[in-house]
Amino acid sequence: MNGPWTIEILARNGEVLHRHRAATLPVRVGRAYDNDVILDDDYAAAHHAVIEAGADGALVMRDLGTRNGLNHGRKRVKEVQLSGDTVVRMGHTTLRVRPAGYPVPAELLDRTMHGWEGLLPGVVGVLLAGLVALLVHWLLDAQPFELLNYVLAPAAGIGVGLLWSSLWAFVNRLFGRHARLGRHLFIFGCGLAALVGVRLLAAMVAYAYSLEWLTRYGSHAAVATVAGVIYFHLATIKPPLRRRLRAICTAIALVGSSLVLIANQQRHGRVADELYMAVLLPPEMRASPDATVAEYMASVDAMRAELDAERGGKPTTAGK
Repeated sequence: MNGPWTIEILARNGEVLHRHRAATLPVRVGRAYDNDVILDDDYAAAHHAVIEAGADGALVMRDLGTRNGLNHGRKRVKEVQLSGDTVVRMGHTTLRVRPAGYPVPAELLDRTMHGWEGLLPGVVGVLLAGLVALLVHWLLDAQPFELLNYVLAPAAGIGVGLLWSSLWAFVNRLFGRHARLGRHLFIFGCGLAALVGVRLLAAMVAYAYSLEWLTRYGSHAAVATVAGVIYFHLATIKPPLRRRLRAICTAIALVGSSLVLIANQQRHGRVADELYMAVLLPPEMRASPDATVAEYMASVDAMRAELDAERGGKPTTAGK
């Protein structure tokens, strides 16, 4: 194993925090200022370990008689042979040693839109969150107009977006080195717009073409949308793991949809979200032809037969 060597100080998640270059052996590690690698760790000894060539020429790390010692593979050891992937903990510091010839993986394909980072996507995300919250309030508002309510609605949407995105930015900073708050705000705004847009579009199409299943099972589209938002947050943090993250978020969507079906079954005995389509829109939006009275009565008779079966075969009458 030929030098020079690089001693890498690792975070708990395996990310490299610092790198120290050593041209010759031995390399002394500890808190004292006469070490080659100085550790800022109260649980490390002044002279904690030495990295040197072993009897067979392999690189080894040896404990210098410290209180906390060396830990490798969850076991305390006096000496450990080092390969490029050997991780050793001393005190609260985790490190590994790699030679100059250690192979590195090929460069990743850069798919980051560098022109769409920082302030611009953050502002767009905040605007989307506020506008969508304002739209939802306007659609649901059945009370006399109150200006304060139309100020509080977008403020609440923006506040929720900032809180949600800040949590993801913290995780991004923890595991991905950069916070990227603007990108997470943009993902939240787009996700909220997609969530509301899918529900509105499904309601309009269901009403126009009498497609009741679009509203009866609309919650599954919401579950899929939320899973998609989570995927884009995770992919922002760890872009190289996109394929694995897609599988994880697909599993999340399937589990969420299954839980919705179970909850519906327990709540009202049906797997659908609602017993009938409760969407009422202007008649001009209807595209399906109107049903005749005879067709309506036939559907009522079919519904009566289902009710009779549920009641144990007792026939219902038209007056009851």
